[in-house]
Amino acid sequence: MIKFLDLQKINLAYQQEIEERLLSTFRSGWYLLGNEVKNFEENLSNYIGAKHAIGVANGLDALRLILRTYIEMGMMKKGDEVIVPANTYIASILAISDNGLVPVLVEPDIDNYNIDISKIEEKISEKTKAIMIVHLYGKVVFSADLKALAQKYSLKIVEDNAQAIGAEYEGIKTGNLGDAAGFSFYPGKNLGALGDAGAVTTNDDEFAKTLRALANYGSNQKYINVFQGLNSRLDEIQAAVLDVKLKYIDQENTRRREIAHRYFSEITNPAITLPQLPQDGNEHVWHLFVIRIQEREKLQTYLTENGIQTLIHYPIPPHRQEAYKDMNHLSFPITEKIHNEVLSLPISPVMTDSDVEIVIDIINRA
Repeated sequence: MIKFLDLQKINLAYQQEIEERLLSTFRSGWYLLGNEVKNFEENLSNYIGAKHAIGVANGLDALRLILRTYIEMGMMKKGDEVIVPANTYIASILAISDNGLVPVLVEPDIDNYNIDISKIEEKISEKTKAIMIVHLYGKVVFSADLKALAQKYSLKIVEDNAQAIGAEYEGIKTGNLGDAAGFSFYPGKNLGALGDAGAVTTNDDEFAKTLRALANYGSNQKYINVFQGLNSRLDEIQAAVLDVKLKYIDQENTRRREIAHRYFSEITNPAITLPQLPQDGNEHVWHLFVIRIQEREKLQTYLTENGIQTLIHYPIPPHRQEAYKDMNHLSFPITEKIHNEVLSLPISPVMTDSDVEIVIDIINRA
């Protein structure tokens, strides 16, 4: 079986380094807010090019805390609106509604699956305070038009960078394109921890100070609580693992690109719609390689029977989820088409050339 993602093999590649750092952390007797977190935050900040990186407990908390910080700073209030792609993973939406803000959904571009920037302005109202862009599947979404739109209406650009660490737009890394960005280091991400972990990046000093306090019970000084905060801290163990793996992220992303380009050039089955190649200076990192096909279940069954594991990202769009019953009546035909047809093929830095050839061959014979 060619696994969709062989996490064990990915992490075993760095076994010695990881074990050494974990042993050092264990022996230090310091497990929260110590040197491992400090080192990782500094290295992540330098890698992204942003002034600040703040480790948090997970990717959802990263987005929740970004919006909560803007509320505490008086830039947003409950009832304000945040524009977000309709076809994102539900975490993007949860972060908005959890803060008492209103998600305003915008259809994606059918060719690249990211938010259709040309459709954003018609959804802007006097209550709109931010645009949350999602670099879905590791594909960059940004443009001069988006930046100009945000400036025109004084909107914050929040990046959901959970799937795109290492991706670039015109030489600038995602996570440093907008006003603030949330990262997920869930084990299956391109930079994955050995459990849940996340981070926020920004160039705003006051924002960073406020968010760091909010993530630590609302406190920058022990037992002095300025805000009604959360407990959302990156622990020393996960920081140690991430700091080791961060050194290899570009190498791993390069391998993902190699596999993606082979899929592009060698998958010839006419029933399959391949994703769009990077354009306009965007450099994707292919967290997922997502194809579309009308008879998805039939293809998925065929691939499973032939030893290829695939996944669906994502079978039900947010506006059709029971959790958002108030949105169930909305119609987003492009989003619904995408969710009904997408299938994610194996793509990871530990796939061999032989694995890739087998996937291509079996798909072409489907």
